[in-house]
Amino acid sequence: MELLLLIVAFMVVLVGVVVIAKSVVVVPQQSAYVVERLGKYAGTLQAGFHTLTPFIDAIRYRHTLKEAAFDIPEQICITNDNVQVGVDGVIYLKVVDAERASYGIANYVFAITQLAQTALRSEIGKIPLDKTFEERTSINAAVVSELDLASEPWGVKVLRYEIKNITPPSDVLAAMEKQMRAEREKRAAILQSEGVRDSKINTAEGVKQETIKNSEAKRQQQINEAEGQGQAILTIANATAEGIRRIAEAIQSPGGHDAVNLRVAEQYITQLGNIAKTTNTVVLPANLADAGSLVATALTVLNQMGERSSAPPPPPKTLR
Repeated sequence: MELLLLIVAFMVVLVGVVVIAKSVVVVPQQSAYVVERLGKYAGTLQAGFHTLTPFIDAIRYRHTLKEAAFDIPEQICITNDNVQVGVDGVIYLKVVDAERASYGIANYVFAITQLAQTALRSEIGKIPLDKTFEERTSINAAVVSELDLASEPWGVKVLRYEIKNITPPSDVLAAMEKQMRAEREKRAAILQSEGVRDSKINTAEGVKQETIKNSEAKRQQQINEAEGQGQAILTIANATAEGIRRIAEAIQSPGGHDAVNLRVAEQYITQLGNIAKTTNTVVLPANLADAGSLVATALTVLNQMGERSSAPPPPPKTLR
């Protein structure tokens, strides 16, 4: 009897534990549980503590609301110029509606993966091989746009898609390497020719500027010399004019005319003497009487000047 009671008590405790386990649920952060009541959707449990009706309510789906990354297997795509390339990638998505993610599609990860492959093949087929490497950003954006529209009824948000590798065939890679080598050699030759051209242009421009500067310097030198010569001629002319003016004033003064005659006679006699010294030929004036009269005039002037200097000074005048 006691053993039977012990078994019954154990069964009651066990049932109680099962009931508590079935009725108490703790949902982790960034998670969502879908609850069904008697096989029908009853609600979505967010993070926290929840209680359920035992044996009536059941948790059918557990979803994480975190962003998740899934690998897209490599596939063969044909470009616009009929070249086969192997392309793989990675996709980032998250669940935004747990109900639609549970009942909208059986396996949203598989569906989105397949859709990403088909969308990628479509985008690769629109561009040639040379553009596939530089158009990665536009290809990724186009794939994300198509996947986002398709996955909206499933309660899933596609955040990003990134192409990891684009692998052309080996023969195409060899041809691309030759093309790139030829392009580099072409750019090197162009840059070298442009450098030679620029060097010649700079040299010619330097010679041109040097010639211009030299001609400008020569012209300025000639201008300065001409101005200097003009100033010298003007100075000499001014000095000559001043000397002539003073001589004219001296001639107009008392005794000036006699002094001029005396000076002319002295110069005349001096030059005749110089001619006799430097050569054996003696040049005589055509009219010796003019020379004699000139000497007589000079002597008369000298005598007059001597008499004036020896004559007693006149008596002073007295004022009345």
